[in-house]
Amino acid sequence: MQYHRPLTLDDAVALAARPTAVVLGGGTSVVPTLGSGSWEVVDLQALDLAGISGDDEMMTVGAMTTLQDLKDAAGIDRIVADAADLEAPGTLRGAGTVGGVVGDADPESPLLTTLMAMGAQVEMATLEGHGSVPIDDLVGAGASPDGAIITAISFPTDGVGAAEWTGRTPKDRPIVMAVAHRARGARVRLALAGVADRPVVVESGTLEGLDPPSDFRGSSAYRRHLAGVLSERVLARIGGPS
Repeated sequence: MQYHRPLTLDDAVALAARPTAVVLGGGTSVVPTLGSGSWEVVDLQALDLAGISGDDEMMTVGAMTTLQDLKDAAGIDRIVADAADLEAPGTLRGAGTVGGVVGDADPESPLLTTLMAMGAQVEMATLEGHGSVPIDDLVGAGASPDGAIITAISFPTDGVGAAEWTGRTPKDRPIVMAVAHRARGARVRLALAGVADRPVVVESGTLEGLDPPSDFRGSSAYRRHLAGVLSERVLARIGGPS
């Protein structure tokens, strides 16, 4: 295993493009999965990719911002702060990063589901240059493009949102989660976790077509039922899907 700690974003992108590269942010999800093998770890901690800024319309969060810093930040929408709190226990929130959550595309991620409901944009750096993509497109593709490094996530601050979830305990990862958000002048967006192999944005009238996976916490039918109940609750709280 080789370890790299690049000092510039360009160097980091070049290293990340190598076939055996593994990009390391906080390490809470990557390190346990490495095992043995010929990996080249690209540690982003020396890069200036943390921080939170915003105005009355948009908030931008650096990819290396920790979940704890996001939870505690002034001016962060309550549903985002709550999702960051639910994303990981306190022992991991100080290390886990926002960019790592987006890049992992965990099917039950509270924060990723919330960002998808808000219609977030993901800023990335690649060998071809810098750009941004809708978070739906990135998550729908299943993974970041080879050699891409997530640098920031932006989402609207001028809206209203609501989140509901069911877990085995109040602090457990959700079995199913529903998040609805309406930005100023936009339609309601409804995102669900725990109903597919990654969080999804859905229309409220299409829930019957979902085919969630089954596990020891609940059958497919149970998850589909939860999705319907929780969706009705969050849509009612923000005034419905108009």
